Amino acid sequence: MSSYSTQYGGPPRSGMRIPIRVIIGVVIAGVAIVSYFAKMQKNPTTGKSQSITWTVDQEIVLGMNSAPQMAAEFGGESSDKRYRQLVEQVGARIIASLPDSAKNADGTQVYPYAYHVLADEKTVNAFALPGGQIFITEALLKRLETEGQLAGVLGHETGHVLGRHSAAQASKSELLNGLVGATTVAASGSRDGGQAARAASAMVANMLTLKYGRGDELEADDLGLKFMYLAGYDPRSMIDVMKILEQASGGSGSAKPEFTSTHPNPGHRIEEINAKLKTMFPNGVPEGLKK
Repeated sequence: MSSYSTQYGGPPRSGMRIPIRVIIGVVIAGVAIVSYFAKMQKNPTTGKSQSITWTVDQEIVLGMNSAPQMAAEFGGESSDKRYRQLVEQVGARIIASLPDSAKNADGTQVYPYAYHVLADEKTVNAFALPGGQIFITEALLKRLETEGQLAGVLGHETGHVLGRHSAAQASKSELLNGLVGATTVAASGSRDGGQAARAASAMVANMLTLKYGRGDELEADDLGLKFMYLAGYDPRSMIDVMKILEQASGGSGSAKPEFTSTHPNPGHRIEEINAKLKTMFPNGVPEGLKK
């Protein structure tokens, strides 16, 4: 009678050895995840916890340093004094009405807000840099019909600033880049050197970033509604802004699919805004607000 070892060619293996590259990949992923959650803090304006990479001072410096370059990409600052005064006036009204949660302990503003009009007459756009630098193009400004609509746009962008969306996105990017790197290292022993794994991981990271971007946009809409109302503007004017943006995109039929866009389509945003307004004003929006 033969023994197990002679019949089957030796004793059974105690287990498969884990490749060192996989162990390194797991360590890299672990460090990225721990680092991400170690930076969690509560946002006083939204009340939500978020992982933040930059300090407020860093946000301010980044925004101010980036503002000239961003303006240059849109034809520079507008030379139309009327447009500049209007945007500064509405912006100042929003800033003056911000809740205490958006201010320092001594009552001063957390961010040195500045509202800019860009000379670009073709690109319908508005955006915010971290730290309070906010921009709107002439192309979008000319499409707006009321001061309330402008307040909706500026309130939305102010929401991005106070939501600290750029700083949170930076933290998410660090996490996702770490996970992509970990996957690449772990798969580096495969036949294609990890190319397929790297491509798949990058695609997932990109789609997650797009998802977060859409969430930020909806949160900025919510904050914008609140800020414009506090400043005395009718928040329903935000719905008209969405209709203008939808028209500018060529209509809902030609707009990008929502799943692959950083912005939810205007039609979906209108639904979200109407739902928010019902929550904010269960008895209806008060009368006498500026349209």
